[in-house]
Amino acid sequence: MKLKSLLLLFVLSGCMQYVSPAHEAWDSYLSGASFMDMTETSKIAKRPVYLGHGGKLLNTNIDKSATLDYGDKATNDNLIGREYMAKLEYELYDSLRTAGVSVERAGTDVVVILVRDAIIAQTRGDISPNGADTLGTVARILRKYNSTYLEIAGYTDSMRDATAARRMSLDMAERVGVFLARKEINPARMFIVGRGAARPIAAQDGVGRLTNRRVEIRIAPAR
Repeated sequence: MKLKSLLLLFVLSGCMQYVSPAHEAWDSYLSGASFMDMTETSKIAKRPVYLGHGGKLLNTNIDKSATLDYGDKATNDNLIGREYMAKLEYELYDSLRTAGVSVERAGTDVVVILVRDAIIAQTRGDISPNGADTLGTVARILRKYNSTYLEIAGYTDSMRDATAARRMSLDMAERVGVFLARKEINPARMFIVGRGAARPIAAQDGVGRLTNRRVEIRIAPAR
């Protein structure tokens, strides 16, 4: 009887929907996050907060045995950093083979693009079961590659009300940020922004509108 109860509990837990905490509690989950674009200047300004919250810089968190025997320290550090991000990119790409999710390289950074319908339930506007699985995978990999900053940016399709578009896009970005924070991702790594209908990646009609409603997680090495 006890075994049956445990099996039932296991099955039910696997079917449970993720529910975001109440909106008024989001600030506590996102303590240490920056609500601005992730730029070289903002990353430098954020470094004391990041380190104060237990963050690790790449040059103090790499495998020392991988240090090269030639070139100066800057050259070696840059090469090791590129290898670190390449491994991160591969793990994300290999683990996120699902519709509406893509992984791209942008210089030294890695970008995970999450179409809204792939992670947000249409009926209730919260993280969907499939979205929870996807973001759980992202969180697992980000815990491993923890010497990184994260820019979590929400986008909408073209909307008449620009203010409503920015509000909706920020809600998506914060919702993802809260999910990751609850999965032990240090919020001091995060830059969170809502960009509304800016930077469309598809036409603003039909399927293109669905594609433009998205969250992008841009991952950059923490130096």
